[in-house]
Amino acid sequence: MSLFAHYRTLPLRLTAALFSLLMLSALPAAGQSAGEDPFSLMRGTQEPGVKRTVSFEARLTKDGAVMREGLTWRVFKSVPDSNGRLELVASAEGGSKSIELPAGEYFVNCAFGRASTTRKISVPRTGEDKVDVSLVLEAGGLVLNATLGDHSRADPDLLRFTIYEDRGEKRELVIENVKPETILRLRAGTYEVISYYGDLNAEAHARLKVRAGEITEATLKQHAATVTLTLAAEKGGEALADTLWTVLGASGDVLTESRSAFPSMILAEGEYTAIARNKDTVYEKNFTVAPGQSTQVELLLDEDKADLPDESVD
Repeated sequence: MSLFAHYRTLPLRLTAALFSLLMLSALPAAGQSAGEDPFSLMRGTQEPGVKRTVSFEARLTKDGAVMREGLTWRVFKSVPDSNGRLELVASAEGGSKSIELPAGEYFVNCAFGRASTTRKISVPRTGEDKVDVSLVLEAGGLVLNATLGDHSRADPDLLRFTIYEDRGEKRELVIENVKPETILRLRAGTYEVISYYGDLNAEAHARLKVRAGEITEATLKQHAATVTLTLAAEKGGEALADTLWTVLGASGDVLTESRSAFPSMILAEGEYTAIARNKDTVYEKNFTVAPGQSTQVELLLDEDKADLPDESVD
């Protein structure tokens, strides 16, 4: 039988006394305002009005020096809100930082570029005035560049890198379209790097190891070259305008099409076919690309006419 069922059988005076007792127990405790949350610590939030100084510092390695710049600090409540998200309560950038936080539990995230670490901390209500938090990022740097062949410098405006983190049987994209000579801040580990030169098929691959507290510099070798195409009436003659070009790979796949007097492109080393159409006539020529050697492929009206069944194109 419930408590309220007993009320029906108790004397009126005793019932009134019990009701008053229940009402008093529901009132805020002494020293606590009606707007405060008595369950704040249970919820991982904080006790209103009480703040402590929390000092944050980070190192690249356990025995490394304290970092003075390049860090981003974020402090979150430890319990998700109604939307399942952790509320951000404080943030700072630079090196070591001191932040005033109410007593409670928090998640602290320290980011250094693409490297980061997170720890749960507790800010007590009593004790020393200062709380110290020291994190180890286990991070390093990576700088990338590329050459054409063995010695030629790759044009930095045409060069881009994509980095994947090697996780055994799978890889995870870290960042793409990275310019050469960019210092990437990454957590220690093994990475797969792809270098793209131009916008067609020139690629170079490498597996690199990033060590904590060190900067790894790597230069990938692009087996590619710049190719320029022309259609002329005679050797060394003026390139014919209004020419439609198609470049085929060794397997016959179309790599690029353009309309230009002398198109230029970057191609990986290998065998190719250039097809030029001017007015109603088609011309064709096979050519080879060698790493780092700029190539000019010249098609001539009298020598390179394509062998088509009807010698015309509809």
